[in-house]
Amino acid sequence: MEIALRAALIGWLAADPALSATLNAIAEEAPLRASLPWLAIAASASADWSCKTHPGREVRIAVELHCRGDGPGSAGDLVAAIESRIAALPRAQAGFAVVTCQFLRARVQQRGESRRAILLEYRFRLLAE
Repeated sequence: MEIALRAALIGWLAADPALSATLNAIAEEAPLRASLPWLAIAASASADWSCKTHPGREVRIAVELHCRGDGPGSAGDLVAAIESRIAALPRAQAGFAVVTCQFLRARVQQRGESRRAILLEYRFRLLAE
C-alpha cells in the first residue's frame, strides 16, 4: 500500500492546475534536472495498521519543496497550497482507502544561494479494500 499511496499522492499533486503551473517538477524522488521550484517525496516508511477484517498500513510520507527565497515568509503561499491539496486527497483509492491523513511536522532550511528546502511530513492510515 505504501507504493500505491506514493503514486496516488504524486498523481494527485500533479493534477492540480495551480501547482503544476507554479512548480517545474512534481516527482516521486528528487528530479535530476529541474529548475527551482520543485516538489518531491523525500522519504516514506510504513508499519502495520491492520484490523480484524482488513489489512492496513500506517504510512509516513515526507514531501520536500525546493525553491528560492531569502525571507522567512518565502514560499508561504505555495506551502499552503501544497498542504491544502494533500489534505484533500480522495479517501477512496484503487485497492485501498485512506482512513486518516494527518500533518505531523514541517522543517524549513535555508541553504546557500537563496535556496530554501521545506519538508512536510504526513501520516496516512490505510485499509485495503
